[in-house]
Amino acid sequence: MRRLLFLSGIKAFEAAARTGSFAAAGAELNVSAAAVSRMVHLLEERLGFALFERKANRLATTAAGRAYQSGLTPLFDALASLTAQVTSPSSVRVLTIGVGPTFAMKWLIPRLTDFRKAEPDIDVRITTGGAAVPFGEDWSCGIKLGDGEWPGLIAEPLFAADLLPVCAPRLANTLKRPADLRGPTLLRVAHSPDDWPSWLEAAGAARISARGTEFEFYGQALQAAVDGLGIAMGIRPYIDDDLAAGRLVAPFALSVPKGMRWYLVYRGFGAGQRDFAAFRRWIVRAAAEPATRRRGQRHAG
Repeated sequence: MRRLLFLSGIKAFEAAARTGSFAAAGAELNVSAAAVSRMVHLLEERLGFALFERKANRLATTAAGRAYQSGLTPLFDALASLTAQVTSPSSVRVLTIGVGPTFAMKWLIPRLTDFRKAEPDIDVRITTGGAAVPFGEDWSCGIKLGDGEWPGLIAEPLFAADLLPVCAPRLANTLKRPADLRGPTLLRVAHSPDDWPSWLEAAGAARISARGTEFEFYGQALQAAVDGLGIAMGIRPYIDDDLAAGRLVAPFALSVPKGMRWYLVYRGFGAGQRDFAAFRRWIVRAAAEPATRRRGQRHAG
């Protein structure tokens, strides 16, 4: 027989541990902070050990509390997901993908037609944000750039993130060696200030400083490069389609690893959900396909 100790107390503890306060947990559960505190206290009595260290200005979980919460939160997430599936109309199949705006524009959206052909009944919804946007509760999955370490999430590598300068073809004609970058405008991305210094150092041109226009996102800098405003630091796979179409060229052969990779991230319980499983198969296959032969790319020493 399944034995669950005081389910309301377990819910109260998980909410308090996740939000960091009895008040926030009470707001989420639609009860008072005092009620949450009482339920947690009763749960601790039944378990026989403390779950929180109650301090004057903050609530801190004990080692046992952290271990308990790390197992409970995925279970409650899975229960919420299962309930949403059961209560939604059977004809509605929604897949919500969290992704940065440039990745969405430069790689994912141009390829979604292929996924739609394979899975026409799945309604794909894309939600975008900056590099620091956390994994959303309503996301089926996300595509993130990082080191692969996101607590509570499974991360499967998709792409290497290699850096190389790119520019419009007419500007590339003036670039014969890395030292030629001293004159043109080197476009920058605000959240990645180390891109240019890393590449310039590897190219033996560390004395050159990137002082060109600064943009919030890679996509903006790449569009400015297409329009001839300057030279952008490209990152794969953002630049592959522009290189293949000849909108951009890479004037130098040298590419430098960014030190991070692109990952497909998702919660463990989602792996068995059929719509996500279909998307996972598709994107892993699409990511493994070789980049289209890049027209217009030339290499200089």
